[in-house]
Amino acid sequence: MVRKKGSLILCGGFLFVAWNALLLLYLWGRSPSGRLGEGGGAEPGGKEEWGVGRGRGGQVNLAGEVIRLAEEVEVQLETQKKLLKQIEVHRAVWARQRDVGKREAQKKKEIKEELVKQELKPPPPVKESQEVRDQTDVKQTQKPAATEASHSNSEQQQATAIKQEIKTNTFYTSSPEVVIPILVIACDRVTVKRSLDKLIQYRPSPKLFPIIVSQDCGHAETARVIGSYGEQVTLISQPDLSDIRVRPEHRKFQGYYKIARHYRWALNQIFNTLSHSNVVIVEDDLEVAPDFFEYFRALYPILRSDPSLWCVSAWNDNGRDALVDPSKAELLHRTDFFPGLGWMLLKDMWDELEPKWPSAFWDDWMRQPEQRKDRSCIRPEISRTITFGRKGVSLGQFFDQYLRYIKLNTEFVPFTKLDLSYLLKDKYEVKFIPEVYSTHLVKIEDLQQGGSLKGPGPFRVQYSTRDTFKVFARNLGVMDDLKSGVPRTGYRGVVSFLHRGRRVFLAPPEDWTHYDVSWS
Repeated sequence: MVRKKGSLILCGGFLFVAWNALLLLYLWGRSPSGRLGEGGGAEPGGKEEWGVGRGRGGQVNLAGEVIRLAEEVEVQLETQKKLLKQIEVHRAVWARQRDVGKREAQKKKEIKEELVKQELKPPPPVKESQEVRDQTDVKQTQKPAATEASHSNSEQQQATAIKQEIKTNTFYTSSPEVVIPILVIACDRVTVKRSLDKLIQYRPSPKLFPIIVSQDCGHAETARVIGSYGEQVTLISQPDLSDIRVRPEHRKFQGYYKIARHYRWALNQIFNTLSHSNVVIVEDDLEVAPDFFEYFRALYPILRSDPSLWCVSAWNDNGRDALVDPSKAELLHRTDFFPGLGWMLLKDMWDELEPKWPSAFWDDWMRQPEQRKDRSCIRPEISRTITFGRKGVSLGQFFDQYLRYIKLNTEFVPFTKLDLSYLLKDKYEVKFIPEVYSTHLVKIEDLQQGGSLKGPGPFRVQYSTRDTFKVFARNLGVMDDLKSGVPRTGYRGVVSFLHRGRRVFLAPPEDWTHYDVSWS
């Protein structure tokens, strides 16, 4: 059996070899059907070009033909590879050019949005402020007409010139497309409804002024009130409701620590998660004025363009009815004191503050010189917010004595149509300092008695020490506390207010140079 199988294997091997031998002999003697390179080949063919030899009688070497075909295919593949590499290189260049074009188009769009888009009209003559009256010769600027691409350099020069003129000599207008989110800081007050009702009532555009309510405390009833507004507001919830470990003497201040934590989380949501460039922060116990949104839209470009400013506030700490001029609802001031209570913050400023954000008492921390860095805020003559929240972590501090008497503006002022460039530092101080120190210097007794003073004012009362400031402030009805040496509403140490219908400047000596932090 084994011998039989071996014989079969030998026979099979012999037949296989014989068959292949016959096949090779047949192919060797078969004439070629065509030669590459002659009549249709991609490349001129020949033994010199391809290294292919011929057999006897001009017959083609089959193995050589196979090798030649393989080499040709390899050459074609290499060519295609080079073409693909060139396409990749050009595609990358095209992508970079497209990105550059998009950036340039976006930059050009932003510049155009900042330009004056039509002839600007001067502010209405009714109830105009002293600052506005003094600026009667303001140039009117038109947006330059668009030019062809061949004149792009000329167009850029015109745009630059107009932008510079806007910064120095003409009206400021806010971009109509800038989004200004309103961040409402909420906790456990169901009266947040009062605040939200007014915000929604006066909001000119949900798209341009999205309202985002950030709730801490996990108070279910307050969350239901906020949720009842549906798509009119966006609710975000601070996730960490745990107590914060503090030193024993600060246990009674646990609320202040939680507020600071909430602010940090909420502002990170606005700037880093939602990617906004600015925000207006209000708390759940604030009611806003009819022109609240108009006020911040008009002042946004001022804040963004003046590095000596770091916030815009809707609040006047000395905004009691008897201390403000009701005929000058459009009057705005610079102040070195951080007011809060409805204020605008830019992302660039948050990027500076967030890494060192305090664990508690964030508002007083903002008033320290290390944070303020000699920068100022804008505030109104008449407040655009009032607080109705006597209940809170401060336990009504100042509420009964001052805050409940703050006057809320009721007259709509078209701020976006007014020239607000007088608030820029260089222009403001050129007028403000001479105005203060050229006024008649009087004693506080003269103001209180009033009979010996002639004319409508303004008048100046001078203080030189911390104690004299506090005594004069109390007697004149303005807030007497100082934070890091800065009086409330003060600018260069000067507190401006009305007393019995006359403008008064409570001011330090004319050679004043800086605040004394020991006065706090």
